[in-house]
Amino acid sequence: MELRKISYTLNGKPVTSYVDPRWSLSDLLRGHTHRHTGLKKGCEVGECGACTVVIDGETFNSCIYLAVWAEGKHIRTIEGLLGPDGELSDIQQAFVDEAAVQCGFCTPGFIMSAVPLLESGREYTRDELRKLLSGNLCRCTGYENIINAVEKTMKQRLGR
Repeated sequence: MELRKISYTLNGKPVTSYVDPRWSLSDLLRGHTHRHTGLKKGCEVGECGACTVVIDGETFNSCIYLAVWAEGKHIRTIEGLLGPDGELSDIQQAFVDEAAVQCGFCTPGFIMSAVPLLESGREYTRDELRKLLSGNLCRCTGYENIINAVEKTMKQRLGR
């Protein structure tokens, strides 16, 4: 199979990769090139949200997004939220503070799904947050603490 050259921005840094046209973006990011293992491969059919990344400001399940489609895109993974010295972002810290993790497998997907919501500058109700995060599945927490963490971060960012 002939590899294709693609150029994109990953967590703020320009990158060029050679990809098999059959690879998913999660294949590229987790294994073939970058070793961004914060991104989890769960169902691999776009159902669970564990592999969520932000591409040009929108969330996508990277397991069903072909790597070749990344050409010219700006991609953010959970690793891209860390500060310059490896410190957690506010939403990551809120997940810790609010005990919004148990096994942790779904956590990166939930956090990445929350990123565009938090960056919108809009205040959402708890019901809206539940609906907007409904593309992510968790088998452990019961969701309440996840919503608490996202709501807490949203309110802090809005100065409430």
